[in-house]
Amino acid sequence: MAQARKICVIGGGVAGLAVAIGLHQRGIAVEVAERDKDWRVYHVGIIVQANFVRALNALGVGEAAMQAGYAYRGARFLDSTGVVLAELPGETAVDGLPSDLGLTRPALHRVLTDKVRELGIPVKLGVTFTSIEDAGDHVDVAFSDGSTGRYDLVIGADGNYSAVRGVLWPEARPQYTGQGVWRYNVPRPAGLEWSDIYIGDPRNGYNGKAGYCPLTPTEMYIFAVVEERGNPRFAPETLADELRKRLAGYGGLLGEAARHVTDPKLVVYRPLEACIMPDPWYKGRVVLIGDAAHSATPHLGQGAAMAVEDAVVLAEELAGKDTDAALRAFMDRRFERARLVGTSSIQLGEWEMHPEQAGDPVEVTDRIRRKLAEPV
Repeated sequence: MAQARKICVIGGGVAGLAVAIGLHQRGIAVEVAERDKDWRVYHVGIIVQANFVRALNALGVGEAAMQAGYAYRGARFLDSTGVVLAELPGETAVDGLPSDLGLTRPALHRVLTDKVRELGIPVKLGVTFTSIEDAGDHVDVAFSDGSTGRYDLVIGADGNYSAVRGVLWPEARPQYTGQGVWRYNVPRPAGLEWSDIYIGDPRNGYNGKAGYCPLTPTEMYIFAVVEERGNPRFAPETLADELRKRLAGYGGLLGEAARHVTDPKLVVYRPLEACIMPDPWYKGRVVLIGDAAHSATPHLGQGAAMAVEDAVVLAEELAGKDTDAALRAFMDRRFERARLVGTSSIQLGEWEMHPEQAGDPVEVTDRIRRKLAEPV
């Protein structure tokens, strides 16, 4: 299979935009199709670490991401009353940039979309594919706007509920893990320089954990990862009350911050559903990256990082090899690393739901943080 010269990316989120930037920078023609005509993301925060900063820097947007977010000292584990149990300081700064960073999803989206526009990468908004036909030496794609295209490779970067994955692997569907994640943005207290994780106390009726992360000099976000038996759905007007219930009993700064949870329209709740694909993540001339290939739970704060790492590695391999060799090399560099994050994240969630069987979450988190600080 010859080297790919023209590529279609399905999905204009973190993974899709990152791989489009990486491919363009290596002289490969790339187009993006994004089904949301408004190109929106929901307004919550994300936690990123050294490997994410390094990957963004490889795409030329590391400094922009730092300016858009807030660098902090690392992660701390606390008991439910707010007593610090362990500190995991950030690894050495990457290329002069901080290793631990909080930023809002809209801020990250702006960083990536600004770069895509600067590079002049074509993006079709409000458009997705209607068919993908792999002819062996090329792929023909029909789009929902009536247009068609012929490409050397199609990259499915369309998230946890990937339509591309549904075409190639219809049996692979995200599975509910038993937990849900709650998020809400609140004012950041002066002097907060850590992302804190409070280990839950089952006596409040909710197995799980909660915490917060700085996002800007004036803003942070609260999160709660909680067992939600039966995968319930909540009426929108009840979301603030439900989140406060799950934060009840926490002390320290988290207890104070919980009082700011008042507007149900600003609460973001998602059931945690994971889908970790086996090796390989490709068939013929179609490959999956990011959550489409290995969606995990947020216990290690690595979802966006794994997506951007995928993008950087795939662009590197496609620029230097024929397509078959590039895809195999991509898998050799990515599969075990992504699987480690996915399975470890799910294991941490199992421990939270079954504290009587739990291992040491601090040790696991520290070990994987250190592992992921190593280059891919």
